[in-house]
Amino acid sequence: MAKLTRYRQIIEKILTEYRDWAADSNQVGVQECIAFDREHNHYFWFSIGWNDKQRDFSINAYLRLKDGKIWIEEDWTKQGIANDLLEAGVTPEDIVLGFQHPSKRPLTEFAIA
Repeated sequence: MAKLTRYRQIIEKILTEYRDWAADSNQVGVQECIAFDREHNHYFWFSIGWNDKQRDFSINAYLRLKDGKIWIEEDWTKQGIANDLLEAGVTPEDIVLGFQHPSKRPLTEFAIA
């Protein structure tokens, strides 16, 4: 349970930092948002709004906790959230690149599931 609590805190800190950074450099009319579902362990950073007459809605990052591991389901960051997790002390064995096809996961340094 302590590991789960720690992982929640790490994820929330990382996504909050990304949201704050993007909000400082974002275009007018588009809002950077984060949503944390702690009960079901889903964590989102997304953008929503209008860019002139064009609707803007995009999920920048989606992480979830499943079976004691952090699953990165979506990651459109330049650096890669996996690197941020590693820097925060999460072991590669507890990170799953969910956006990668299961056949490709064994080729990475991270968990396969």
